[in-house]
Amino acid sequence: MKKFILSAALAVAGFTAVQASEVKDFKSTAIVAVQDSTTKTPVKLEELPEPVTTALKSDAYKGWTATEAWSVKEGTKEYYLINVKKEAETGSVKIDKDGKPVQ
Repeated sequence: MKKFILSAALAVAGFTAVQASEVKDFKSTAIVAVQDSTTKTPVKLEELPEPVTTALKSDAYKGWTATEAWSVKEGTKEYYLINVKKEAETGSVKIDKDGKPVQ
């Protein structure tokens, strides 16, 4: 019986040591929080800037029809996110205020 109690005491001591080292490792780990700075504002299709509508009419988007649009501000980047549709296919394009595609 004494051997059993001694074994149980050593096992508890071992688990305590393992937990202490895990907590120590956690304390040394840096935690970084990043706040999402992206804002999307709905825009009516007829209110899109002229360079954007011209880009949508170009050969690159031939056959695609704009269905919805948003003005997006992502940090210092500003562009228009436009959902497009071609028959059963759908997609979205990003175009800046000057009508250039955004990657």
